Amino acid sequence: METNEILAICMFGSFILLLFTGFPVAWVLGGVAILFSVIAMLTDHWFDAFIGIDWNYVSIVIPRMWAVMTNWVLVALPMFVFMGLMLDRSGIAESLMSNLARLFGKVRGGLAVTVTFVGLLLAASTGIIGASVVLLAVLGIPMMMREGYSKELACGTVCSTGTLGILIPPSIMLVMMGDRIGISVGDLFLGALFPGLLLAALYVTYILLIAYFRPSQAPTPANAEKVTLSLLFGVIWSVLPALALILTVLGSIFFGIATPTEASGVGALGATLLAWSKGRLSLSVLRDVGRETTKTTSFIFALLLGATAFSLVLRGLGGDEMIEGALLGLPFGPTGIVICILAVTFLLGFFLDWIELTLIILPLVAPVVAALGFDLVWFTVLFAVCLQTSFLTPPVGFALFYLKGVAPEGITLAHIYRGVIPFILIQIFALCIVFYWEGIVTWLPTTAYS
Repeated sequence: METNEILAICMFGSFILLLFTGFPVAWVLGGVAILFSVIAMLTDHWFDAFIGIDWNYVSIVIPRMWAVMTNWVLVALPMFVFMGLMLDRSGIAESLMSNLARLFGKVRGGLAVTVTFVGLLLAASTGIIGASVVLLAVLGIPMMMREGYSKELACGTVCSTGTLGILIPPSIMLVMMGDRIGISVGDLFLGALFPGLLLAALYVTYILLIAYFRPSQAPTPANAEKVTLSLLFGVIWSVLPALALILTVLGSIFFGIATPTEASGVGALGATLLAWSKGRLSLSVLRDVGRETTKTTSFIFALLLGATAFSLVLRGLGGDEMIEGALLGLPFGPTGIVICILAVTFLLGFFLDWIELTLIILPLVAPVVAALGFDLVWFTVLFAVCLQTSFLTPPVGFALFYLKGVAPEGITLAHIYRGVIPFILIQIFALCIVFYWEGIVTWLPTTAYS
């Protein structure tokens, strides 16, 4: 093994180990890049190893970082974050939860189905996992607990449904993925729509089956309200504002009227107007949402800059060529190689956040998948579905800790862990469906531009 390959392995291993120190990921990425740049230059100078990293090569990071900061596509990130946070403050979710709970009151398992529908709406309007999980937990879990639902089913429903926002457009993760591997964000939005809806449908199916075969886990409410025409109109009226905003944002992208960047601005303005129409908009709310948007955007861009430096040094050490050679050398054939990539990604999701996997792993494996002749939009959506499990898998599943932070008294981490296991299996099943039926992803992008 050559010196640069040893340094590449050590660099990647150091990054993984330093993540467990709790130090900010952006600084870990940048710090490891600087450290191994120095090590590579000293090794080259002292041992004549001809590694190829010198001051001229390292200086390339400056125009690359500038390119990240001036990327027009990434303007969509703060706008979508602002849109989600403002909708969270508008009170639409509370109104919808209340009305849907009354509508599905006589359905066994109806409250869990209500949480899933509200979570689906939040996913298509916010895309912020922490906000979705916390809101669903605060609104849905006490309601389910009062009606005798099992703690595991209530927790599993909230956690899994809350993570749909990372996949269903407008998704921040898909924006970052499109930027990192150079494919259309609009195509990714189109491709991810059906898999996201498929996951939601599988969640609802599981809930209804559990309620039917194990009624003690999801009983019918004792004082269920009779469904009337006025109740139905109330539900429609409560969902219309958010649905209109979602259709405006996504419809303008899907029909080619606006780019994702332009549509994100429309979404941010629309969310602000909705909050104003509900009487929830004030100077303090605008200030809080602006501050949270700035913090979230700064965190994301710091990670992007750190990942840019890390990727440059890793590429200079030949890490991308080494990974490509290792993958292409696997004795499984093209399909087996893709399965291997997804399996490793699933396992890494137990320990790494989706951001690290998106910024570091995806750019390394995407060229290999493209070279094997697979559609890159299909693979990226597959990768996104696989990453969704990282929010639910312990020990670092963030959705689990979001829920534990606001869960009512009596719900422990054990209840949450047991509750998410069936939903993780559902996600793997959905991943298999998308893998074997490529058209679920590719049909809509192909049709939209034909």
